[in-house]
Amino acid sequence: MTQYQMLLKSLKRWISPIDALREAGTMKLATRVSELRRIGHVIEDRWVEANGKKFKAYRLRKAERPIVNGR
Repeated sequence: MTQYQMLLKSLKRWISPIDALREAGTMKLATRVSELRRIGHVIEDRWVEANGKKFKAYRLRKAERPIVNGR
């Protein structure tokens, strides 16, 4: 399973950067989300505060047909 496939599976619920590291092996959740958005996936984000730290959490809102080779 590719990193993108693992991430899309995890994004069915709200995930944090630490979740992405554990579940998909990526330390760059925001970058991967940006790449997935670029190919047509609709991903929501929200600010979360926990233990005095603020970070963004993400989830897949709906899967649209990804753009392949500009089509």
